[in-house]
Amino acid sequence: MKMELQRQLNALIDMVNDIYGTEKMVLKAGKLEALALIRSRKPAQRLLGLQRLILENPTLADPPPEENIPAVIAELEEILAERLARRSLEESLEHKIKMRIEERHEDYLQEIKRQVIKEVGGVENSQTLKKYALTEKKFALELSRSALELLRPASLEEIVGQEKGVAALVSKLASPHPQHIILYGPPGVGKTTAARLALQHVKTIKYAPFAAEAPFVEVDGTTLRWDPREIANPLIGSVHDPIYQGARRDLIEGGVPEPKLGLVSEAHGGILFIDEIGEMDLSLQSKLLKVLEDKRVIFDSAYYDPLDPQVPKYIKMLFEKGAPADFILIGATTRPPEAISPALRSRCSAVYFEPLTPAEIEAIVFAAAGRLKIKIEPAVAELISRYTSEGRQAVNLLVDGFGRALYEEQGKEGRKQTCLIRTRLMQEVIRSNRLYPLSPARAGEKAEIGRVFALGVHGFTGTVLEIEAVAFPAAGPGKGSLRFNETAGLMTRDSVFVAATVLRRLSGLEIQDFDLHLNVVGGGNVNGPSAGAAIFIAILSAIKHLPVRQDCAITGELSLRGLMKPVGGLTEKIYGARLANIKKVLVPEENKDESAKCFPDMKIVPAREVSDLLPHFFHRAALGKLFFKEGSARGCNR
Repeated sequence: MKMELQRQLNALIDMVNDIYGTEKMVLKAGKLEALALIRSRKPAQRLLGLQRLILENPTLADPPPEENIPAVIAELEEILAERLARRSLEESLEHKIKMRIEERHEDYLQEIKRQVIKEVGGVENSQTLKKYALTEKKFALELSRSALELLRPASLEEIVGQEKGVAALVSKLASPHPQHIILYGPPGVGKTTAARLALQHVKTIKYAPFAAEAPFVEVDGTTLRWDPREIANPLIGSVHDPIYQGARRDLIEGGVPEPKLGLVSEAHGGILFIDEIGEMDLSLQSKLLKVLEDKRVIFDSAYYDPLDPQVPKYIKMLFEKGAPADFILIGATTRPPEAISPALRSRCSAVYFEPLTPAEIEAIVFAAAGRLKIKIEPAVAELISRYTSEGRQAVNLLVDGFGRALYEEQGKEGRKQTCLIRTRLMQEVIRSNRLYPLSPARAGEKAEIGRVFALGVHGFTGTVLEIEAVAFPAAGPGKGSLRFNETAGLMTRDSVFVAATVLRRLSGLEIQDFDLHLNVVGGGNVNGPSAGAAIFIAILSAIKHLPVRQDCAITGELSLRGLMKPVGGLTEKIYGARLANIKKVLVPEENKDESAKCFPDMKIVPAREVSDLLPHFFHRAALGKLFFKEGSARGCNR
């Protein structure tokens, strides 16, 4: 029994020695007056010494009774086991803490190194410095200002032919409550330039809401594409997650997503100009509409935790309040309004820029020649105006001619500083650019049988349609045939039959008694019924062999009762007539107020019914050959 007790006491002493170590155990036992007891040969004394040491109680004086010795030993073993477990855990934690401190220490040292490198410029080496020097050298080398940059209007007054459009644009921006705007018009007429200059102008107006530092952010709608994955959106903005999309390093470590602001936030307080807005995806247009309504961009991310204390204040503000995006939108497009999202279009005011007339193109050419300090023959500007209705292209042609003239004069002794561009040279430039006249049909002074000018429109550009008809007596009554080019479209077929019905109703002539061939010169496709009145005049002229005057054009739908019905695109059509040097245009009476004030140099004649057309297309002597039924053409004898 004593031997077993001695072994247990020795095991307890070894455990204490493992916990404190020999030296520390001896020192601690001496302080607790337990050292002599532990060294005693009597088991009871040794147990008392262990009690004092383990329980750290020097007041214990009597050894435990013999019957309590097993319970005391079990209690001491449990206390020592708990202390050993705690020491093992503490050692593990200390090891982990030490490792973490070492890692952080390495990161801290690396961060200090990077900071020192930045301060002393240590990231540079011979290769990077060489590339930097080459890049700086390239920036210092400039060939010249581009022609478009040099000749671009510097003020709103220098924009030719768009006085009404510019006035409408500026008035909508200068209001205390400016409107979103969409500029419609053909290319090269100054929409982008007008938008830039309009902001600079309204900044000087006191009641305008734009500050002096208001930004003008410009982007091309053809470069904006909607990403359904929402990984990147340069227009609206997006959120970069901390794992795959390259958020900042300090945010990656904390798993914090980083919002990336878009152009709408960059334009806050100013103007966002989107050129070719009609080319944007409809989905992106809808997202832009949401920003216009909220005047802010709302961000969302599955990585964002509002309770995470590591989220910076500015990121928390962007997620909770959104990014500011209070701006005025100006979009420009060469496409029709139908190409814009109806919801977006309904929230924007429309401003239309008109096609440039030949006289305005000539004015642009002369102004550009003055800025380039060159001389041109008077016919050069007129020649350019026949081949383009775009101010940008007119300037490019002039600059092309300028370069060609300098090239031809090189090597000549005594060459003058002022260059002269001749008509012959400009004709060569036009041929090299493979350009065709805007309007092959031109007004003439000589009347012709079966030839009439109608007016059409494509996009924002009007064109003159040359309609011709030839009639021959049929082989017999009712055996005639009717032919016309099928490429003209179904509306042309319907207009021919309507014209034949009106002709029969007014004169009693049967179109089946003639072999009639109708042609739209050039194979133009007539999308609407607006050529109906012109077709009637052409058929009437061909059947009655009456010459038609070639100094006027007509547009309008013809009803079965011989009435002129209103048509669309009248402004563009009259511009097309001006390109063909036509000075008089007949329009339906219901359209008379649309464009008369816009064309003071044009004679706009309203017509209510078919009889109102005849005096303008047929000479007075020819009107007597028309045998209409009584009362059916009451206007023929005027």
